[in-house]
Amino acid sequence: MDQTNPEALGFSSERLLRIHNLMNRYVESGKLAGLVTCVARRGQLVHCETFGHQNLETQTPMAKDSIFRIYSMTKPITSMALMMLYEEALFNLTDEVSHYLPDFKDAKIWGAGGVLESPVRPMTVQDLLRHTAGLSYGDHTESHSPVDKYYDEADLFNANTTNAEMTSRIASLPLLYHPGEKWHYSVATDVVGHLVEVLSGETLADFMEEKIFDRLGMVDTAFHIDPSRLSRFCTLYGKTPDSEFGVLDVPDSSEYLPPVTLYSGGSGLVSTTSDYLKFAQCILNGGELNGVRLLGPKTVALMTTNHLPAPLLPIAFEGTEPMLGMGFGLGFGVMLDPAQTGVMGSVGDHGWGGYAETFFWIDPKEDLIANLMTQYLPSQTYPIRKEFRTAVYQSLIC
Repeated sequence: MDQTNPEALGFSSERLLRIHNLMNRYVESGKLAGLVTCVARRGQLVHCETFGHQNLETQTPMAKDSIFRIYSMTKPITSMALMMLYEEALFNLTDEVSHYLPDFKDAKIWGAGGVLESPVRPMTVQDLLRHTAGLSYGDHTESHSPVDKYYDEADLFNANTTNAEMTSRIASLPLLYHPGEKWHYSVATDVVGHLVEVLSGETLADFMEEKIFDRLGMVDTAFHIDPSRLSRFCTLYGKTPDSEFGVLDVPDSSEYLPPVTLYSGGSGLVSTTSDYLKFAQCILNGGELNGVRLLGPKTVALMTTNHLPAPLLPIAFEGTEPMLGMGFGLGFGVMLDPAQTGVMGSVGDHGWGGYAETFFWIDPKEDLIANLMTQYLPSQTYPIRKEFRTAVYQSLIC
């Protein structure tokens, strides 16, 4: 993506410096090791800058091609993969999941007193894509339900298993609530990843590589780190039992280094800022990039529209404040009311973030994409996402 004069695209160069000042404050205060921030409009970069280091211990500077663990920013890509198969009429959104994944046929709800109940209605594919399927994330949430203990004991994210084995384990666990009853962030997109495999006859990794990454030129996006790219892989930092800032995962011994058989559709990918911008630009363009079309515009519009009925709003991660003014589509959070969210944006802008504080959004009204990459656990320890939004929009002057 070409970088151009910000003023030619409606930005103030002077006001864009506030992004620089904001990110430097995080680095200089020792809260974050390093970051990459990018802003694009009308298919051209108006800002792309690096800050700090990708590895403090070796003093390796952050680079524009540094590789990040994108965790839940995997979810929109996995959702795209499934919707590519939707366009081939291989399933309908209202189809029961058990039609394709029979292990879910006898799914039961964890009811009062631990009594297992039959669901009011079956889980649908739409439920998986919008996180209303009744699934959970185990100790990643704070629902304090016995169901989460079962999730933890199931060892779902063992890298030596397969997507089929993981999905079978998930299906054997009680549902946390009735499908369609509640929005609850969960392993649903991991099930989506296996559904891609069942419908396509390929592993999720092969499908993404052939149908998405190769076609969009996303050369550094994968489910593990190729040794030839190891020097560009960031160290992961975050909270430890003894400190607000400690080393959690280093490149040379990272769990992402060996090839895996579990291709987590919910959190498994690594990527770069430029690679993810290509994916985001494809979505902003209505499913096309540089003459390569992956989805039709109507499909993209369907994915980036809120799919949650009013009784399920506002959405919230368990144990956190509600995300007022936000809905959820098919793999994307969707802005419904900027005034309620308390942050700048446009009705209909959409995106998502990752567990290590990666974050992106797409604003079709402004023809704009913004992307922030860093490596710190857990996400939302700091209000950097809101502040980045403010810094981007305040610099847009026409």
